[in-house]
Amino acid sequence: MSEKPAGAEMPEETVGSQVSPVSQGPSVPDMPLMSPMSSMWQSSPPGSIYDYIRVASFALGPDGRIAQWSERASELLGLTARQAIGKDPVEAFVPPQLQEPGHRAVADILDGREWTGLVPYHNPKAPNGQGIAEVYVMPAKDALGERGALCIAVDVSALRGLETDLASSQAVFGQSPLGFFLFGTDLRMLRVNERFAKVFGRPTDQYRGTTPYDLLPRGEADRLTAALRQVLDSGQSLTDMPIVGQVPGSPDRRRWSVSLYRLHSGSGRPIGVAGLATDVTGRRRAEQEAAGVRRNLALLNEAGARIGTSLDLETTARELLDVAVPQFCDLASVDLYQGLLSGDETPPGLADGSAELRRVAFASAVSDGPVAFGDICRADTVDDRKPIQVGEVHRYPFNSLCAHALRTAQVRVVPGRDGSEGLELGALLQSTLLVPMVARDTVVGLAQFSRAKGSEPFGERDRALAVELAARAAVSIDNARLYRREHERALILQRSLLPPGDPEAAGLDIACRYLPGNAATEVGGDWFDVIELPGHRTALVVGDVMGRGLRAAVAMGELRTAVRTLALLDLEPAEVLSALDEIARGLGTPGGSHAGARSGSRALARGGTAADDSSDLSEVYLATCVYAVYDPVTRRCTFANAGHPPPVLVEPGEGALLMEVPPGMPLGVGGEPFEEIEVELPDGALLALYTDGLVESRDHTLDEGLLALRAALDTSDRAGGGKAVARSLEDVCDHVLSTLDTHHGEDDIALLMARVQGLSAESVGDWHLPSAPRSVGRARELAREQLESWGLDELVDTTELLVSELVTNALRYGEGEIRLRLLLDRTLVCEVWDGGLVQPRRRRARDTDEGGRGLQLVGLLSAGWGSRRTPLGKTVWFELALPDGQSSGPDSVEALLSLW
Repeated sequence: MSEKPAGAEMPEETVGSQVSPVSQGPSVPDMPLMSPMSSMWQSSPPGSIYDYIRVASFALGPDGRIAQWSERASELLGLTARQAIGKDPVEAFVPPQLQEPGHRAVADILDGREWTGLVPYHNPKAPNGQGIAEVYVMPAKDALGERGALCIAVDVSALRGLETDLASSQAVFGQSPLGFFLFGTDLRMLRVNERFAKVFGRPTDQYRGTTPYDLLPRGEADRLTAALRQVLDSGQSLTDMPIVGQVPGSPDRRRWSVSLYRLHSGSGRPIGVAGLATDVTGRRRAEQEAAGVRRNLALLNEAGARIGTSLDLETTARELLDVAVPQFCDLASVDLYQGLLSGDETPPGLADGSAELRRVAFASAVSDGPVAFGDICRADTVDDRKPIQVGEVHRYPFNSLCAHALRTAQVRVVPGRDGSEGLELGALLQSTLLVPMVARDTVVGLAQFSRAKGSEPFGERDRALAVELAARAAVSIDNARLYRREHERALILQRSLLPPGDPEAAGLDIACRYLPGNAATEVGGDWFDVIELPGHRTALVVGDVMGRGLRAAVAMGELRTAVRTLALLDLEPAEVLSALDEIARGLGTPGGSHAGARSGSRALARGGTAADDSSDLSEVYLATCVYAVYDPVTRRCTFANAGHPPPVLVEPGEGALLMEVPPGMPLGVGGEPFEEIEVELPDGALLALYTDGLVESRDHTLDEGLLALRAALDTSDRAGGGKAVARSLEDVCDHVLSTLDTHHGEDDIALLMARVQGLSAESVGDWHLPSAPRSVGRARELAREQLESWGLDELVDTTELLVSELVTNALRYGEGEIRLRLLLDRTLVCEVWDGGLVQPRRRRARDTDEGGRGLQLVGLLSAGWGSRRTPLGKTVWFELALPDGQSSGPDSVEALLSLW
């Protein structure tokens, strides 16, 4: 590059004429340039090599004696002018043993000969009191023409030190791995070393006389020039100044780190600015890479903390964009397959990427609303490109990049477009990443990340980060999808196992509630049931399988099914619980074996550990249960308990009391018998069965919860002042749940409440008949009269026929007195009692048989029939639906003919 001359101003200390600065144009900065004439006249020390070697001078007269003595000579040789002038120089400072050759040398000098040599002299400052001076003697003449001599003396040690310093400086300057350079006071380059020349890409000799403008771009040259002036004027060093430029022959931008400091002469006068230059391009690139890695790691760490905090698909998508914008990109959106959002197991069209998607989230740091970006095109708006709104269902064309990304599960990059397309079409975007959201080898949606113009385009590291972010969100979304699927299945199972919302029973008004301990799962092991038994009796069941989740719900379903099956056998409550205990012990073992579970369940129930290490305690099913059977005719209720909280009874006008039902051991423990008690319940009495979640939590004990439940039931049927009020049973349930702490979320809550009504005497017909053939006719007459009094003339013929069959069987196969009972409630029930223990068995009679068709006839004409054991024998019963005036019952004639 050509040299750019610079003007200069003479320093203030210059004496004489001043030289005006010479202007060379606006592209060259002003630089100080000292004129040759002004530099000859300095009021300050010259600042040259003489500052370092301290040259001394003196003169010899024609007589060989010292005629003049400089002050430097006094400093160097240790003699004052008074001590030296007029004396023989040899005798003055040459040791005695060397004086003879000294006299010969002085004589030669006075004869007009020059002389140079080393002369020892007395030096008090030297370690041994003696120094060596290098003396240069030049013959001279005075005004009379007489010969004399002018002598210059320099201490040899000072010369040797200067030589060493120069050699050291040269070695450091030339051999240093750092780039050294030196600017003069005119801010022009004086010297550079080889390393500097290599860094800036030019030969060493091409730098002399150059300025920063010859090496760097204008802006960087301005910064370096200002820095040189600052250091030269202030004397304060400057370190690690960044400089950016290019070397000749390379288009790559380079970065250098420059440090500057001011140079001084031996007298302290500034003589220039020295500096060090280091190429930090690689280091800068490595720092940027490291910073990018740290930024990505921080972003991934934030993503791990913020993405997936909810099991809601749309919330997870928004969490992804909250992390990505603006830390990673300027705009972003998430599209999920519509099938996933609607709950389909396998969304259609996944193979070709053309299935319907819904935009569930959009975020932007550069716009106020959605813009068309990325692949833009929807299948229905290829020609009319419009931004996709959040919540909109759309499709991507088959040949679009978005569809290709969904189809191949590969990331695609969409470059930005020029400004001719309009800002609304995303012309301000630098580039866009189309990232399929893949979880467990399944594509669940598409994430788009875009950067605006002015931002760095996406690199490989950015692509990897985008894939990781999308994958994390996809896993969370897929987890939410799987959770929702399993949750829905569990809810279907749970709801299928619970009785309907308004169960009905003869002589009972019933209300029930079920509250899951965790609203997120709504699946647990608590259950309740209302089972209709023969004779208009009702079984009330409340149970609680220990544990939570789907496993407990499945165990609860098995136990509930077993309870219903055992209840229909019309077993006593204690017998039902004993059979349930056997079933519970077999649930957790292969093939239903009880041996492996028995010891473990007993130990676990007692708070210990299993004696048999081979038993898996995690598979031991324990449950508590209370089972009650209510007879609306006798108004008596029989209770049996298996480790469950006791029922609460509220009689009319009385306070709530805990019923003293023997607690028993939980189901699954085994080996312990169950007891039962029978209690008479007056009409209007309130019975509450519940699980421990209603009365127990970590905030209060079970006893405190039971007291609170009794208090809630006391106030539920009373208004202010203690007056009884006729609240509905639904209101009583709501009052109890609102009064007690039911939101602790620790356990499920099941509540079953029944208000006793009983069957009135007018709805019951009860007769005792002797064990005689005439009782068959008498039974038909009694049945006809009772049905006619109830206004059930349509059922008289069928009832007479079936009563005749049952009474005949009682006479033929039973023992003792016969009892006939008719019960009218929602259906008509007929019961025939006898003292025999042999249960009736239905069989198919052959055409040639004269009998065996009675029970077949009962099964054909009745809505249901059966038998059960009683303490004194058995009861055979049948049930008929009440006429509704629209449909008639089965034709008895057709039924009889169908038997042959």
